[in-house]
Amino acid sequence: MKITKYLHSCLVFELNGHKLLFDPGKFSFAEGEVTPQMFADVDSIIITHIHPDHLDTDNLKKIVSLSNAPIYANTQVGETLVKEDLTFNLIEKGNYTIGPFKLQAFPVTHEPLLDNPIPQMTGFSINDKVLHPVDSMETKLTELPDIELLLMVTMAPFANELRIADFADRVRPKQILPVHDGYAKAFFIKQRYQNYITHFDKLGIKFHEIYKVGDSITI
Repeated sequence: MKITKYLHSCLVFELNGHKLLFDPGKFSFAEGEVTPQMFADVDSIIITHIHPDHLDTDNLKKIVSLSNAPIYANTQVGETLVKEDLTFNLIEKGNYTIGPFKLQAFPVTHEPLLDNPIPQMTGFSINDKVLHPVDSMETKLTELPDIELLLMVTMAPFANELRIADFADRVRPKQILPVHDGYAKAFFIKQRYQNYITHFDKLGIKFHEIYKVGDSITI
């Protein structure tokens, strides 16, 4: 399984020729480094929640027009999509199959934000290997067994490094792919990554320094 990062929380999972796109949000497209044309060949799209750094309906429309890929989303995201004349398939709780991907979907609670309502958000286990908690650090997520790769929020207005590292320590994955850092400058990202590397090396956890557009790992 190949996983490619396109800034912030925009990821493409690729397996057996099928490309599954997660959360092409506004932060990814903000400075023109990422364009809808980069996703012209995706086969399916998942949107986890309505926050604009995960959902950009203008660019999503362009991606769909180029790829004809179906969108999968929860009820609240779906309501937003329908208002924009985008169709969707409901994926909210339970086991689903999209191409070669076996997905376990489950509701997760977004970390609190200043003066903002909590959105409906869907987390995923992907092929029993990858935990995608999105913007949640709930205790229940630390109880999933044998996680190969954690998609870990590395910086956010709702958390600090101590809280983030503590969550990952309790998940105990073999590897970490950092996400949710698309608003930071490269020099700052590199500095923060070094902090995480130093910390997780002590636990035998591989932290991947993935931040440039199109960088990828294979698990």
